[in-house]
Amino acid sequence: MQAADIPDHDEQYQSLKIWDPFIRSWHWLLVVSVVSGWLLGEFRTFTVMQWHIYCGYMTGVLLVLRIVWGFMGPEAVRFNALAIRPKHLLSYAPTVFNRQPSATAGHNPLGALSTVIMLVLLSIQVVSGLFAEDDGLFYSGPFASMLSSAMIVKMTAIHDYFSRLVLVFVFLHIAAVLFYLIWKKENLIKAMITGNKLVKKTNHSKPEAVE
Repeated sequence: MQAADIPDHDEQYQSLKIWDPFIRSWHWLLVVSVVSGWLLGEFRTFTVMQWHIYCGYMTGVLLVLRIVWGFMGPEAVRFNALAIRPKHLLSYAPTVFNRQPSATAGHNPLGALSTVIMLVLLSIQVVSGLFAEDDGLFYSGPFASMLSSAMIVKMTAIHDYFSRLVLVFVFLHIAAVLFYLIWKKENLIKAMITGNKLVKKTNHSKPEAVE
C-alpha cells in the first residue's frame, strides 16, 4: 500500500495481509460466474442457454468451496467472523458516514451481513435453477424431472424472482464499495486484489496470518 492510500491520521492504521489468495480468487471468479450467468439468462437464446446453465454450475461449485473455506480458511473468512450480532450492527451504524476507514481486521459488521445475504441469495438461485424450466427454449434444470409440473412452475418462479433480488443486491454492493472508496477513503477493491487491508493499530482482534 502506497503512503498516499493512508489517511492523514495514518498513525492509527497499518496495512495488513487479511484476504488470502483463495478468497481473492474466489471473489473474482464469483463475479464472473454471477454476472455472466445473469446476462446469459436475461438475454437468453437457445444457443446461449447452455452457457447460462454452466455459469450456474460454476456458481454452485464456488458456493460449496466457500462453505468449506468458511470452516478451514483464515480467521477473517471463517463463518464465526460473519456471525454478527445486532449489537455489533447497532454500534457500527452511527460510524458509517464518518469520513474515515472502518479499518476492521476483516469484514465490518455491515460487510459481514451483506456477505451472508449474498451467499443465501445465490444458494437459493442455484438450487432453484436445478429444478427450473424454460418452456420457450425447451430447457430445464438437471433435476426438473424429479418434480411435478406444479412444483417446476414454482421453482421457475423462485429462480426468476431471486435473479432480480441478486441483481439489486449486486448494485447495492457496487454502490457500497464506491461509497467506501470515495467517502470513507477505504479501497476495498484494491484490498480484494492485493489482500492488504487497512486495519486500526489498536484493533486487538488480530486476524490469522495468511500467505
